[in-house]
Amino acid sequence: MSVSREVVKDASIGVGLAPNLAALSAIHHPGCAAVLWRRQMAPELTTWMQSLPPDHLPKARVVLRADRVKDTLLQVCALSGTPDCPERALLIDDVSEMAMAFANILNAPYLRLRFDIITTNACRRFHIDAVTARLVCTYRGTGTQYGISPNGEEPNRVFTVPTGAPIVLRGTLWPETPQSGLLHRSPPIEGTGETRSVLVLDPVFDPQKEI
Repeated sequence: MSVSREVVKDASIGVGLAPNLAALSAIHHPGCAAVLWRRQMAPELTTWMQSLPPDHLPKARVVLRADRVKDTLLQVCALSGTPDCPERALLIDDVSEMAMAFANILNAPYLRLRFDIITTNACRRFHIDAVTARLVCTYRGTGTQYGISPNGEEPNRVFTVPTGAPIVLRGTLWPETPQSGLLHRSPPIEGTGETRSVLVLDPVFDPQKEI
């Protein structure tokens, strides 16, 4: 059975379930507003990320080629005070592999990479991003939330992406119309003491516009 048929068969409110990283390419399937790889992150990476002081989590915002992600993250981690250890190498390799796959899926020559540390209700309103597509992977804390709302209001049913599971979501610049009504947000965590570490990747087709 093809990946696209699996996505249709397993679809949940327009979200396809991918069996592996490469299968996130099912975002191109008609009517598939998002694709989720419901993977289990390596336990040692989960424990390590949770144990890091928030000010030692990697933080970055940069436009680069996918093949430069690994070297760039090495520098980012050094500047962020992220300890040099096997778990850090595992994180960098994981992000690098994800970035390369996402760039290939979108045929994007460059990526906008953000590694955010979130302790407030950032992007708490349900919305669709003004991009072609976006990959979001939460490495620490509660994952991204999503739901269907054809009128733009808060969805009646809200789903939470598992920690460590990457999801690719179509944005407003995706060429297919009409839009699916799939909205997402960062989970409301203000006042809980929770710290989230979130990777965001966007395709960049003209880096000159990013200057």
